[in-house]
Amino acid sequence: MTTTRRVFITSVAATSAAMMTNQAFAETKLDETSGQAVALGYVHNSAKVDSKKYPKHATVQICSNCLLWQSKATDPWGNCVLFAGKQVNAKGWCSTWAKKA
Repeated sequence: MTTTRRVFITSVAATSAAMMTNQAFAETKLDETSGQAVALGYVHNSAKVDSKKYPKHATVQICSNCLLWQSKATDPWGNCVLFAGKQVNAKGWCSTWAKKA
């Protein structure tokens, strides 16, 4: 039940954020050391996630198969609802990762 609730809430948040933004996503790549990236545990490579800090992480969880990914699954870098104006690595990961339905 927790997973379903989390996916629903994440879906609502992603949809709301996408509707509220009118600007096109910029081509600038997200800096892993930026405040928001650090707060969400974002890394460019899912294999480098701190497993002690994020024990529920699995290496198959990558940005390109996340519900919040806004680009083609085959794009090496793409747009994420959470990091408006920055592109994230398709093989990246953050703590808000949620499986696409």
